[in-house]
Amino acid sequence: MYTVTLIPGDGIGPEITSVVVEIFEHLKAPISWEVVDAGETVIDKYGTPLPDYVIDSIKRNKVALKGPITTPIGKGFRSVNVTLREKLNLYANLRPIKSLAGLNTKYNNVDLVVVRENTEGLYKGIEYKIDNAACAVRVITKNASEKIAQFAFKYVKENNRKKVTAVHKANILKITDGLFLDCTKKAANEYPEIEYEEKIVDNMSMQLVLNPEKYDVIVAPNLYGDILSDLAAGLIGGLGLAPGANIGEDVAIFEAVHGSAPDIANKGIANPIALLRSSIMLLDYLKLNELAKKLEDAISETVKYIDCLTPDLGGKGNTESMKNKIISFLD
Repeated sequence: MYTVTLIPGDGIGPEITSVVVEIFEHLKAPISWEVVDAGETVIDKYGTPLPDYVIDSIKRNKVALKGPITTPIGKGFRSVNVTLREKLNLYANLRPIKSLAGLNTKYNNVDLVVVRENTEGLYKGIEYKIDNAACAVRVITKNASEKIAQFAFKYVKENNRKKVTAVHKANILKITDGLFLDCTKKAANEYPEIEYEEKIVDNMSMQLVLNPEKYDVIVAPNLYGDILSDLAAGLIGGLGLAPGANIGEDVAIFEAVHGSAPDIANKGIANPIALLRSSIMLLDYLKLNELAKKLEDAISETVKYIDCLTPDLGGKGNTESMKNKIISFLD
């Protein structure tokens, strides 16, 4: 039995995490949840959206599933996600982007993975004002760049993939992105059997829209990886389908790529697939591969039934109807 930290989050978080819990019960997954609260609901009591007991639970259990948590825009507390990544050194953000057969989307053959550096770049949040100017400091280190490059190439090798594409803006940011490219080239030399290429980030954005099938594993600094993974999610039907994992040396947190969507919270129409696909990554991480495949197959069958799908997928259903349809393919 594995003990996994469960953070329901806020907005639609509690609704979609409860779907995962119920579906895991039907799977008979050997997982015991340790539920801890974070986000807007705990600020009044603890003075922070991320109390120490959340960090302690994750450190103790080594694995967590996290619902989305609201990040104030332009003011207030720092992002809970960024803080977790920094405190737990979750240096790799893994975001698989794979088409679901049966969904009516413009692309049906997308199968790529964004490997995003997760701890530095502009997300260090180093900002200051000088008179009428506002400045942000972008930090790229050799250590972090080498680690994420190694992670990308090892992922390709361990998952029978073929190519790594390093994304950069070194034509303009010659020192910072130049350092990042030096590290990806060094890793590429250590894996001569793996195809390696480099793309400038603006060109990469266009290429993903024109020819997503040409790409396999994309490794990128923090900001580029964040933007490109959202763009790629649009190719397969939206953020409601995009899973993610934050992985460190001995700790991993799994979460959907999308936000907390407070505008649809408590309306019963939240799409649970992104978090369910994240939970599939969690099962694989724990080597519960048969259960992961069973859930993946159930989701693939479910999306063929448009009437049960949530409105963001063009359906007339709701969270409950999607959950029930998935469970029907597990029984």
